[in-house]
Amino acid sequence: MLGQMMQMPLLISSLIVHADKYHGDIEVVSGLSDGSIHRYTYTDAHKRARQLANAFDKLSVKIGDRIGTLAWNGYRHLELYFGISGIGVVTHTINPRLFPEQINYIINHAEDDYVFFDLSFASLIENLAPHCKQVKGWIALTDRIHMPEMKTANVLCYEDLLNAESDDFEWPSFDENTASSLCYTSGTTGNPKGVLYSHRSTVLHAYAIALPDCLSLSARDTVLPVVPMFHVNGWGLPYGCAAVGAKIVLPGPCLDGASLFELFEKEKVTMTAGVPTIWLGLLTYLQQNKLKLSTLKRMVVGGAACAPTLMRSLEEEQGVEVLHAWGMTETSPLGTTCILKAKHATQSKEQQYAVKTKQGRAVYGVEMKITDNDGRELPCNGEAAGNLLVRGPWIAREYFKGDGSPLTADGWFPTGDVASIDADGYMQITDRSKDVIKSGGEWISSITLENTAIAHPAIAEAAVIGIHHPKWDERPLLLAVKKSNVDVSKEEILHFFEGKVAKWWIPDDVVFVDQLPHTATGKLLKTKLREDFSAYKLPTT
Repeated sequence: MLGQMMQMPLLISSLIVHADKYHGDIEVVSGLSDGSIHRYTYTDAHKRARQLANAFDKLSVKIGDRIGTLAWNGYRHLELYFGISGIGVVTHTINPRLFPEQINYIINHAEDDYVFFDLSFASLIENLAPHCKQVKGWIALTDRIHMPEMKTANVLCYEDLLNAESDDFEWPSFDENTASSLCYTSGTTGNPKGVLYSHRSTVLHAYAIALPDCLSLSARDTVLPVVPMFHVNGWGLPYGCAAVGAKIVLPGPCLDGASLFELFEKEKVTMTAGVPTIWLGLLTYLQQNKLKLSTLKRMVVGGAACAPTLMRSLEEEQGVEVLHAWGMTETSPLGTTCILKAKHATQSKEQQYAVKTKQGRAVYGVEMKITDNDGRELPCNGEAAGNLLVRGPWIAREYFKGDGSPLTADGWFPTGDVASIDADGYMQITDRSKDVIKSGGEWISSITLENTAIAHPAIAEAAVIGIHHPKWDERPLLLAVKKSNVDVSKEEILHFFEGKVAKWWIPDDVVFVDQLPHTATGKLLKTKLREDFSAYKLPTT
């Protein structure tokens, strides 16, 4: 017997329709590259998204086509999020921080018909265009007055397209499993792979992130997503904010501490989200200028592990609750968030921090387990560490254009992370499977060593890689960036590890470097470090 409920597809267009109808006067604020601020409302955004939909009809864009975006977090990019997917076309967000060769590859692999770009990427477009013959037009996200002079053919003006169209448009209804958006992995090994999301998976993900035990979004919030909209759909915040009617502040390209602090204070931001490197820069600015955030309540940290020292400083100095989160391109991206349970309220601060530094509990809709290398499931006791596998309605089952199905035989997605899960369901990443250091048949967590090193007052950033050892297979090498105007010896750093980690975990050597390489999404690029230090000889050998 089937239920007798209405069959209404979960479509991305329904989010902006809802925001307009019930939260139409709520502001969408954008920081522009020239330092000015743009303001309008959800009603305005919906009107312009409908004009865009009509423009696509004139451009002969049809359902299933891919449309690329090379843009910062701003109001025009938000319009693209809804105006493209709303008509059954695929929004392909492109990460401009990738190498140009990788951007060429993914535009061609996606077969983008049109690519929208912010003016700061005009020179990049000029270099890309000769290699992307299938692109019918490059659309500058600006008005006629500010159109750049470019050698590229078929450059169109975004505002001209919209101004030529009416906002009289009815969003079409179609199967909720229709593809909605496309995002490529960072491609640290081989070519980037495309992850193709559906309307259903995206709307379910938007529901999930709004839950109190997730990001707790509401109409009372002012949300500033520092996480770029060109990477895994801005962690779902543009969709989640529309679903609940939260005011949204889009920071544009200016993500330095001073610019962010000004936006936080002027717009009375209550919630934000981004990677640890951004928050380290903000905290440094606040400390140097003796400033305090007055309205910010919650800060979501993802993309990489948040160092315990960074979490403590933000919470104790700024009064901001730091929420650890974990996910990846293939998980839409949110998989876990670290929210304390009622039983933790009576615990000491130290006990609470021991929980909060974990990546957290699975969001409803995501299942997790850990296995050994033979596929046997390991116990959730907080001690056993194994390969982390996930499954759920917003987890990828295969890559775009048949670039492989990563699932195990029993239908789980192997994340490539090594993790433990405790009895309360809190998951903690101990390493990437390719980064874990195998020493004498045992595993050493590079993440734990990096967090310990960063806790030293002289260290700004740290990375740990495994170096070949004739007896132990691998031993850890610490690569550290000193804070400016601070001097410290490697002996002092190694002594700092004593009593904080097992003695046999302590790195065999320390090398001080001016900077560390990062991926396009801000993660440490350990493949480059392993390549650079492939011939390095440890003093213990």
